[in-house]
Amino acid sequence: MQLLTATFAIAAFASSVSAHATMFGVHVNGQDQGDGRFKYIRSPPNNSPVKDLASPDIVCGPNGGRAVSSFVKAAAGDKIEFEWFHDNRNDDIIDGSHVGPIITYVAPYTEGNGVGSIWTKIAEDGFSNGVWAVDKIKRNNGKQAFTLPAALKAGKYLIRQEIIALHEGDAAFNAVPARGAQFYPSCVQFEVTGSGTVVPTQNFNFNTGYTYSDPGIVFNIYRTVTSYPIPGPAVFNFGAGGSAPVSTSPAVRLTTTSVAAVRPTTTSVVAVRPTSTLVTSVRQTTTTKAAPVTRPTRCPGKKRRTVVVVKK
Repeated sequence: MQLLTATFAIAAFASSVSAHATMFGVHVNGQDQGDGRFKYIRSPPNNSPVKDLASPDIVCGPNGGRAVSSFVKAAAGDKIEFEWFHDNRNDDIIDGSHVGPIITYVAPYTEGNGVGSIWTKIAEDGFSNGVWAVDKIKRNNGKQAFTLPAALKAGKYLIRQEIIALHEGDAAFNAVPARGAQFYPSCVQFEVTGSGTVVPTQNFNFNTGYTYSDPGIVFNIYRTVTSYPIPGPAVFNFGAGGSAPVSTSPAVRLTTTSVAAVRPTTTSVVAVRPTSTLVTSVRQTTTTKAAPVTRPTRCPGKKRRTVVVVKK
């Protein structure tokens, strides 16, 4: 118990030294689009997290409702990298204790704060092979990559990427306000070109879709972790155009696959009917075999006359 308390104390101290993160800019197919803060990124006033799931700030941050003047221009199918940092570009990005997933969503462009059922998940990375998404972004100089789905319809969008830090996620914020998962959301204005036709329609709402009963939001990292359930819906399937390559926890991928696998099972039920016919024919065979063994053959008076009738 004392060891556990000490662990929590260390985590709380790590949080107190502002080991936080914020977004700096965007790269399109490897091309740096420059410092995007307050230009094409609806940047927050500082790198502090959001913890209240009922707050509109959980969507795009404290400045989420302030539209900025520019848009990142990219084509559907392009490789996109969002670049994060801690205090300065190319620094330590985020404290290593702040492990957790990185998730990316898209919504039709709005000058509002993004609140409402308008979001669709296009990429996610959680925990796999003992490595958290936060570990990867630190190794990659603050860059988190995803692909704009090739089938995405041209137009203006908000693309939201978040880091969820779980170092205090062992308790729910609404129950223990001193703790709770830390959300670092950032929304970028995009103008997408291309011949895609798919309008994302997952209609996810952060204020109702993220809850304090979500096992991916209230999650204890101070134990042996073998898997992690990424919050929110599954990554949206854009169909023939393909969706963004993603890295997910095994639990999420299995759930998504199992839904698709159920459909063929329904077809196999239809195929069972011919099998019933085969069973009927077996019963007839059994009756035929029983005939030669009919007890009247033991009666010499009836000889084979009875047997002949049965064979007919």
